[in-house]
Amino acid sequence: MASAASTLSWSSSSWLQSFAGNTNEATKLSDRRTGLVVVAQKKAKKARTIILKEDITDLGKKGQLLSVKAGYYRNYLLPLGKAQIVTPLLLKEMKVEEERIEAEKIRVKEEAEQLARIFETVGGFKVKRKGGKGKLIFGSVTPQDLVDIIKAQLNREVDKRIVSLPDIREIGEYIAELKLHPEVTAKVRVIVSAN
Repeated sequence: MASAASTLSWSSSSWLQSFAGNTNEATKLSDRRTGLVVVAQKKAKKARTIILKEDITDLGKKGQLLSVKAGYYRNYLLPLGKAQIVTPLLLKEMKVEEERIEAEKIRVKEEAEQLARIFETVGGFKVKRKGGKGKLIFGSVTPQDLVDIIKAQLNREVDKRIVSLPDIREIGEYIAELKLHPEVTAKVRVIVSAN
């Protein structure tokens, strides 16, 4: 019986050792598993960098770089042709186009400044109207009258919408403004005389 007890005690102790060893291994495995599970559960950010081909309300303007979700791009923007995925070649083309547009804006502004100098060097534009009592004239001088005089004297086409005139109902000298560019305004003298 002593041998059975020693066998039993040996088998129980080896079983305990093997169980203890397995417990440590099981703990290590569970630690590894939780580490792997956390990594596996991370969601990958599924965003696409795009360039808008047209203005979209609540999203952006044409030519703007945006980051949108892949599904929104794939299911809405791409089928309707409203956006395009950014590529290095496309970025380079956009940069060249922006530089061309900036150069065009500068050229237009310089032309407006030259035209403003031409208008300001002219002594004044004379307008003749039928006279009334004292300094009063019949009718008034309108922007279209000034546009016609500029065309006759300088052979320049000017849109009447850019002409800003004070209310002219008397003989005298007035200053009119021509808004040639958002940043360039020419001041011109208008001399009203009676026939």
